[in-house]
Amino acid sequence: MKKIVWNEIYNRLENARTAAERGLTPSHEEKKMILRARAKILAQAPKNKESTETHLKIVKFLLNGEKYAVDSAFIREVCSLKEITPLPCTPPFVLGIINVRGQILSVVDINKFFGIPGKGANVLNKTIIVHTSEMEFAIPAETITGVGYIARDEIPPLPPTLTNIRAEYLRGMTGEQFIVLDMARILSDKRIVVSEEA
Repeated sequence: MKKIVWNEIYNRLENARTAAERGLTPSHEEKKMILRARAKILAQAPKNKESTETHLKIVKFLLNGEKYAVDSAFIREVCSLKEITPLPCTPPFVLGIINVRGQILSVVDINKFFGIPGKGANVLNKTIIVHTSEMEFAIPAETITGVGYIARDEIPPLPPTLTNIRAEYLRGMTGEQFIVLDMARILSDKRIVVSEEA
């Protein structure tokens, strides 16, 4: 089976999105590439309804040396991270705000939210916009490493050596050592709600 290069797929989709935002019409070849990329992503989906109900589709990303995964059900979109405007009088984990097609969103650094000390300045190229019906914000990322599936009832628990992250915000850890975030809890956390309302 031919190996799927996820970064290439996301780059192609991102280029097409950028062209659309600029009011440009993708060429015939670009349209074909978009359709092929979408087909590859869809080909990875569970084959039946039962599999969809029993598995999580996760998006994996890197942030300052840490490996995270987010349930795609909470993801509105993934896009390039543009300029972050600092916002005064906010918690340290709120890096600032960004403008996504006219919508202003807070940028929440998950590492700082967990109180994990920084490991140096890294280039944040992507943003994952997560949401519920009551809350929405952006999570910055150095890179999106891929998309995968994991059985809901088989998410391995966190190892006892992982003591630098509050377990109540986590669902477990994948075999590739990506920490699966509990976005329902994070999105309803009072600290974030207050900072959004401030």
